[in-house]
Amino acid sequence: MAVKLKATKRNDQVHSALRKIRESGFVPGVVYGKEKESKSITVESIELVKTVRDEGRNAIISLDIENDTSVDVMLHDYQMNPIKDELVHVDFYIVNMSEEMDVEVSLHLEGEAQGAKDGGVLQQPMHELQVRAKPGDIPDEISVDVSKLEIGDSIAIADLPKGKKYEFLDDPETTVATVVPPDTGDNEDDETDENAEPELVGAEPEEEK
Repeated sequence: MAVKLKATKRNDQVHSALRKIRESGFVPGVVYGKEKESKSITVESIELVKTVRDEGRNAIISLDIENDTSVDVMLHDYQMNPIKDELVHVDFYIVNMSEEMDVEVSLHLEGEAQGAKDGGVLQQPMHELQVRAKPGDIPDEISVDVSKLEIGDSIAIADLPKGKKYEFLDDPETTVATVVPPDTGDNEDDETDENAEPELVGAEPEEEK
C-alpha cells in the first residue's frame, strides 16, 4: 500500500524563489515518468524525510498534488547541501504498478559469523544489490544469515534466498560476504633493528684501540 505525501505545483523557477521555498521548510522537485508530462512541485522537507526513513528508499508514494490527480511515484534522486545538510532538490519517478523495474536494494548481514568469533574478519564487499521487480514487490532489504561462516568461507549472490516476485541482476558468482583470516602483522623477515646503524659495503672494521 502506497504511503501518501502532499505536494504543490510551482511555476516560478528563478533562484530567489527556490531559496524562499527552502527557507519556508519545503523542497523543490520534479515529477516525471515514461510518456508522462513532467511537473514542477514542492513537498514539505520534514514529511519527505520522515516518509523515506519510515518506509524505505524504494517506497511507493502516492503523491497528492494540489488541484491535480494523485500519482504513484518513487524517489528517484535527490540533492543535498553538504554544508547545511539539507535537501536541495528531489526527483520523483511515476511508476506503473504492473511493470517491472530495476532498483537497488540494501543488503543486510544477520548474525555474528563463527569465523569472526574465532579471530577472523567479516567483510561485506557489497552493500546494495540490483533487483528487478514490480514496484509493489520490491523488498525493503535483502537479509542473509552469516552466523555459520567459518574463516575462509564466503557467500555469493547465488547463495542468497530467492524471492518469488523479484530477481537479482548482479553476477551470481559475486561475493557479498566473506570471513578472511586475521592480519597478524607478523613479518619477521622484513623486521629490522631501528637503532642499528647501516653497514657500509667494503668498509674496514674499526681497529681496536
